[in-house]
Amino acid sequence: MTVIVLTNCPAGLRGFLTRWLLEISAGVFIGNPSARIRDALWAEVQQYADQGRALLAHTTDNEQGYIFRTHDHAWHPVDHEGLTLIRRPSRDAPAVSDAPKPGWSKASRRRRFGGSR
Repeated sequence: MTVIVLTNCPAGLRGFLTRWLLEISAGVFIGNPSARIRDALWAEVQQYADQGRALLAHTTDNEQGYIFRTHDHAWHPVDHEGLTLIRRPSRDAPAVSDAPKPGWSKASRRRRFGGSR
C-alpha cells in the first residue's frame, strides 16, 4: 500500500498521480503500485511540487511495517533506535534571528574570569 499526501501543489501533479493512484480526498492518494512505479511517482512529485509539500508512506518489511519520506516539509523522519519517528518543529524553539550571539555569556565570563561584572 502506498499513500501520497500533497499540500499546495499544482493541479497538474494531482492529475498525473490519478493515473496510478486513487485520490480519496483532496491531495490524498492511495494505491498499490510496484516499487519501481512508486519510486518514479515520488521522483515526479519531488520535481513538480513547486512551493508545495509532499509526504509518501508505503509498506515495507521492517519492524514498523511501513516507511515514509517527506519533501519540503517542516516535519522530518528521524531514526530512533531502529524506529522511524517524525520530528516536529518545536513551538518554543527560537527563530533563526533569535539565535544567541557568538561569544561568552555573562555567567560564563564570571566563571572564567572570576568576580562579578
